[in-house]
Amino acid sequence: MRPTTKPRSSRPRFQRKRFCKFCADKIDFIDYKDIRILRHYLTERGKMMAARMSGTCAKHQRELAQAIKRARSIALLPFVEKF
Repeated sequence: MRPTTKPRSSRPRFQRKRFCKFCADKIDFIDYKDIRILRHYLTERGKMMAARMSGTCAKHQRELAQAIKRARSIALLPFVEKF
């Protein structure tokens, strides 16, 4: 016997369109010393957010990853968040 699938609801799901905030604000350079912005792109455990989660474009995702790694290496950001 085949499992029955639920019929899709007729109500459309609302999804907010993701966009790159750096492109929208026309930011060319991501400063590794700007901790407030960098923390926005970290998870609660201290991992970097994926581009599909944050909505950043590929170019800015690469720059963001480099900035976070630089900030971690000079101890501005922790590698792991404490619980």
